[in-house]
Parts: sequence; structure tokens; C-alpha cells
Amino acid sequence: MVEADDGTVLAAHGEAIGTATNNIAEYRGLIAGLERAAELGVEELEVRSDSELMVKQMRGEYRVKNPALRELFLAASRAARAIPAITYTHVRREHNELADRLVNEALDAEAGSDPSGV
Repeated sequence: MVEADDGTVLAAHGEAIGTATNNIAEYRGLIAGLERAAELGVEELEVRSDSELMVKQMRGEYRVKNPALRELFLAASRAARAIPAITYTHVRREHNELADRLVNEALDAEAGSDPSGV
């Protein structure tokens, strides 16, 4: 989700990515958000996430040891270069309601498209 300073949602999107760890899903969402913010011409961005690991990795506080996350970290770092000023802030999960709702809607949509009904 990309939100203006006044709380106006500029872009919001959720999609099912299949089976993945929470960390992979967080990075995929970060990359999509950074790319969308760049498309919108955003010059100053605060990324808020309930993934403390991802936030600290993007800030350079933690090394990225996992090979799968390293690829996503590099992709996120490349996408971040298109935005002049970015800060990364960790928020508690209960402060991330819209992001959680988008994920649940995407999962519900995927479940509804499964012909087996599972």
C-alpha cells in the first residue's frame, strides 16, 4: 500500500504468491510497493512493516544470510534506488491493519478460485 502524508491511499494491492515464508512474502510486498511508489513519482517514502527482520536488514542493521532472502533484498535495494529518500520503520502488527486485510482478501480470492473447493 502506498499512502500519502494525509492518509490518502494512493495505491493498494494484495495478491496470493503461493507457498512462501512470511519473510519472503514481506520482501515481495516491499518490492511491489517500492516499484509502485517509484511509478507514482514518490520522492520521500516511509516504509512501515511489522517484519522487524526485513526492516533491520533494509536499514543495514542485520546481515542477510538466507540465500533466498538475499536475492529479494538485492531486488528491494535496486527498487529503492529510484526513490531519493526512504526510511524503514518497524510497527507492531496491530498497526498494520490495511496490509493484513489486503493479504486476507488475496488469500480468500485464491481459495475461491480453487476448483477443488479446498
